[in-house]
Amino acid sequence: MDTPAAAFCSLTNSLHPTRSSHRSLTLDPSLSRPVDRNLAAGNSYQAITQISIPTGRRRTVTTVRASVGERRMLAETEREAMAPRTENKAGESETEKEAMATEAKRAPVTAARRVRNDLEDSIPKPYVARALVAPDIDHPNGTVGHKHNNMTVLQQHAAFFDRDGNGIVYPWETYEGLRALGLNPVASGLLTVAVNGSLSYATLPGWIPSPLLPIYIDNIHKAKHGSTTGTYDTEGRFVPANFENIFSKYARTKPDMLTFQELWDMTEGNRYLFDPFGWVFNKVEWITLYVIAKDENGFLPKEAMRGCFDGSIFEYLEKRRKGYDSNMN
Repeated sequence: MDTPAAAFCSLTNSLHPTRSSHRSLTLDPSLSRPVDRNLAAGNSYQAITQISIPTGRRRTVTTVRASVGERRMLAETEREAMAPRTENKAGESETEKEAMATEAKRAPVTAARRVRNDLEDSIPKPYVARALVAPDIDHPNGTVGHKHNNMTVLQQHAAFFDRDGNGIVYPWETYEGLRALGLNPVASGLLTVAVNGSLSYATLPGWIPSPLLPIYIDNIHKAKHGSTTGTYDTEGRFVPANFENIFSKYARTKPDMLTFQELWDMTEGNRYLFDPFGWVFNKVEWITLYVIAKDENGFLPKEAMRGCFDGSIFEYLEKRRKGYDSNMN
């Protein structure tokens, strides 16, 4: 980055290009400031301008030849360089304030979709991706009682559908898991075809496709699609800051819940360019969660969304449904 002194030298060289290469400075002991050697030798000048430019903790005084108009320009440069930095009430400089700004006036979307800057008050290092747990400001240590089994958060999400626990999710297991969550046979069948049909090949340990369309949980991170919230990173870890920003950006009715329209706006806001698969799949995933986990007032709670990422909401919904079925019988 150019210093004020460097900028000044560039300006003076541009004013006198023919002489800049011949001018050098010496130090006059009596004045304790640099003086042009031509001036010291007795050469006359039409006008002499002394400019004091601060460089860090030092002040550099430079003597140059300048016309009246040039002296005005150089004096303005000196005033700008000498002007004190404005500070806010907390003693924070404008430069430091701008460095931490989350909104830009020429990008209204940054004001409409705000991000949190106070998360460290509740979550230690919220920008650090968590491999084993899915924390938020209300659960800084993740879901209480949920066993991670030393799997990433994304693997835990997929492991609910591994009904026999062998690390592979076959289509019939996906169907069984969706039925356990309360979806009807038609919806469960369609989703099974979509999920295993689109994700299986990316997770296979080899290049040869399998007609059984298995999903290998060990490689589930390879099947992560685009146009998402960014809460999962590319290795399947959970990023607390990105999860919290879902609600600071899109929760307008209640701070910890989303309406269907707000959920739809979220999927629209996360769309990547030229990613039709991600657009559709992202909407299908969130609409499915809304159908099975919304409350009686039509809101999708934050806790249900967080539980979707680590799979804990699936376990809860299955247990609740089993209890409902037993009560009906």
